[in-house]
Amino acid sequence: MAILEDPIKGMPTALNYVDGEWVESKGEHIDVVNPTTHEPIGRVGISTKEEIDDAVKSAQEAFPDWRRTPAVSRARYLFRLAQLLEENFEELSRVQTQEHGKTIDESRGETRRGIENVEVACGIPTMMMGDSSEDIASGIDEYLIRVPLGTFGIIGPYNFPFMIPLWSAPYAVATGNTVVVKPSSEVPFSQTKITELVEEAGFPPGVWNVVHGGRTVVGGMLEHPDIEGITFVGSTPVMQDVIYPGCGKTGKRCIAQGGAANIITIMPDCNVKATIPGLLTSFFGNAGQRCLAGQTLVIVDDKGDFYKDFVEKLSVAAKSIVIGYGLNESVQMGPVRDAKKKENILKYIEIGIHEGATLTVDGRKAEKIVGDYPDTCFLGPTVMENVSRDMRIVREEIFGPTMGIIRVKDLDTAIEICNESPYHNGHAIFTQNGAYARKFQYDVISGNVGINIGIVAPMAFYPFSGMRGSFMGILHTQGKEAVRFFTESKVCIHRWL
Repeated sequence: MAILEDPIKGMPTALNYVDGEWVESKGEHIDVVNPTTHEPIGRVGISTKEEIDDAVKSAQEAFPDWRRTPAVSRARYLFRLAQLLEENFEELSRVQTQEHGKTIDESRGETRRGIENVEVACGIPTMMMGDSSEDIASGIDEYLIRVPLGTFGIIGPYNFPFMIPLWSAPYAVATGNTVVVKPSSEVPFSQTKITELVEEAGFPPGVWNVVHGGRTVVGGMLEHPDIEGITFVGSTPVMQDVIYPGCGKTGKRCIAQGGAANIITIMPDCNVKATIPGLLTSFFGNAGQRCLAGQTLVIVDDKGDFYKDFVEKLSVAAKSIVIGYGLNESVQMGPVRDAKKKENILKYIEIGIHEGATLTVDGRKAEKIVGDYPDTCFLGPTVMENVSRDMRIVREEIFGPTMGIIRVKDLDTAIEICNESPYHNGHAIFTQNGAYARKFQYDVISGNVGINIGIVAPMAFYPFSGMRGSFMGILHTQGKEAVRFFTESKVCIHRWL
C-alpha cells in the first residue's frame, strides 16, 4: 500500500503553551528528526528555568477558580477533549509515526489507549467521591472529602509521546488540579497536537500548560516549591538518581516509572500457533522500545525437543518481519528512535556474543528495508541462543528489538530467573495449564503479569503497575490510583449543638 502523506510539513517549531498562549521558547532550539528519513521535520526549544517558573505561576493562578469549578463541569471539558481526539484520530496517529518511527498500527493503538484515559477521567464526579459516617459518637458525624492539591508536573518519555502524559494529565485536571507537561524534546509534536485540542475544548488559561525542554525544565519542576507532585516515565537511573530523591528533598508526591527487562516464560503445552505472533509483537513491536516489551525468553523443556522446534519456528517468523517507514501500512517494524540508541543496542548484542550467546537471527544490519531510506536508525530483529541468566543482556535493559533465549528444566527455575532480575515491570507466561498459570502469577515478582499475553498493558481503569527497579512510589498512574494520587483525603468531624 502507498505511504500516507507526512502530516508534519514546513519545519514548524514546537511552541510552549502557557496561560492559554502559544509562546516560543527563549532557549536554544534543536532539530526534531524523523528517524526513518533521518531528516529534520521541525524544531523545538530547550526552555529555560525562567520559562518553567512562568508556567508554574500561570498554573498556580488558575488553580483556585479551577478547583471551585464543579466536578461535573470539569468533566464536560474532558468530554469535549475526548470527542476532538476521536475526530483527529488518524492525524494524531500519523504524527506519532513520523516523529517517533513506530508503525501506523502501533500509533493507532497508542492513540486509542490515550483517549481511553481521557474517557475514564470523564467519570471523575463518581471516582472522586468520598465517604461519610453518621453518629461515629453521640451526635458526631464524620466525612472524608477528596480535595485537589494545586499544580503537578508531568514528565513524558520519547517512546510513547502521545499516550503516556495522558496516563496523568486528564486525572490531574479532572480532580481540580492544574498541570505543566514536559514532553520529550525528541518527539514534541504529539503533545503539541493534544494541546491544540485542549485549547479548542475550551479549558481555561493556565489549567493545562506545556513547556518543552530537557534537564533544566525537569530540575525546575523538582525544585519549584509550588509544584505539589510529579509523574515521570523514563529510565531507571534517572528515576532513582534524579526524580525520586528530588521529589523527596522538597516533599513532593511522586509516581516514578523506570525501565524494564521483561522475561517471558514458555511452557511446552502452550498453543504454539497463537504464541509466536504474540512474542513477535512483544519483543519486536515498537522496535523493542517499550517498557512492557519482552527482552528474555525462558523456554521450559527438560529434554530439548520442544525447544528446538519452537525456536526454529520463531526464528523463521522473526526473519519475515517487514521493516520500513511506519506510514506504509505493510510495514511491521520501524526504526529505533535515533542513531545513538541504535549504537547502544548494537553494543549490547556484541556484549551478548562476547559472553557466549550465539546469533540465531542477526539483526545488526537491517535487510530488505521497504523503500529508499538510510539505515541510520534501522535494525532487524535479533534472536540470541545459549544465553545464561547472569548475562548482561538478561539483567540490563536493552530497549531494542532483541530476544535472548534461555532453556530451563522446570517452571520453578523460570520463576527464579524472573525474580532475580533487577526489573519487575511485566513478566508473562504462555501455557494452557491453569496450575502453571496460577503458580506463575502467585510467585512471580512483577507489577503487571501476563497469562498468554505478550504485552501486559493494563486498561485505563486499572493502574499501570510496576515493582522494585521498575517503579518508585506508592500509587500508580491511570484509574482510581491516579485519582488518589492527585487528591488528598480531608477528614471532617462534625458536632452540632
